[in-house]
Amino acid sequence: MHSMTTDTFFNGRLCVKQAAAGYRFSIDAIVLAHLTDTHAGEKVLDLGTGCGIIPLILAYRNPDICVYGIEIQNELADLAVSNVSANHMQNRITVLCKDMRDLKPRMIGGPADVIVCNPPYRKPNSGRLNPDPQRAVARHEIKVSLIDVLQTARSMLRTAGRFVTVYTAERSAELISQMRLEGIEPKFIRAIHSRIDTDAKLILVVGIKGAQPGTKIGPPLIIYDANGQYSAEIHAGRVAERFKAAASKAVEGLQALREFESHPFRQ
Repeated sequence: MHSMTTDTFFNGRLCVKQAAAGYRFSIDAIVLAHLTDTHAGEKVLDLGTGCGIIPLILAYRNPDICVYGIEIQNELADLAVSNVSANHMQNRITVLCKDMRDLKPRMIGGPADVIVCNPPYRKPNSGRLNPDPQRAVARHEIKVSLIDVLQTARSMLRTAGRFVTVYTAERSAELISQMRLEGIEPKFIRAIHSRIDTDAKLILVVGIKGAQPGTKIGPPLIIYDANGQYSAEIHAGRVAERFKAAASKAVEGLQALREFESHPFRQ
């Protein structure tokens, strides 16, 4: 049995276990969860849920939503189920071990209102492939591609439903053009920077299925100030305090965040 570690959120009221070795969620997943607005009664679908971190945060922040987490890797799906049970959220979160490409709306009781996804950033033949299979699948397009993600989003979203993602900035043109091809109009974009004098490494994009053209560019999200401390925006809503432990454990220096009511992020 794999050794496990536990991360806590919301002053210890949410606990998330993950393997000490192998794939571990990164700060961008936490950021994505906190940049995603949900409303009571909505159905949310998380494509590639891993250990369930995004559904757990979303359901904690809004107890009146229903969340489905889709995970193709058996071990991670089992871990997500365990985390949901440990946090007593079985009545709000359902984990399905499935290939997202096989999903049909009837499998989750009809189309989703919101779809979130923190997809693999790298194409199969780009960069070093991690020797750990779980990490490799999470970082490279081995099991699913960006096109697969967006085609699934199109088929699973209701008309006027929202698609929310945090993605690598270097593939932003590809993301936006593919969203439009799938009928998901990018409506809000925000660049995410480590510091004010660095290039954006990530972007947040919110799209709406079937919407008319017209995109709003939000202000850049800056993670660290000139002194290397969390920026004023990150501190707003005590986000820095809330995610300090998780940020310190994030793999490969992936960075921090903030909610939209208190937004977050990754690198």
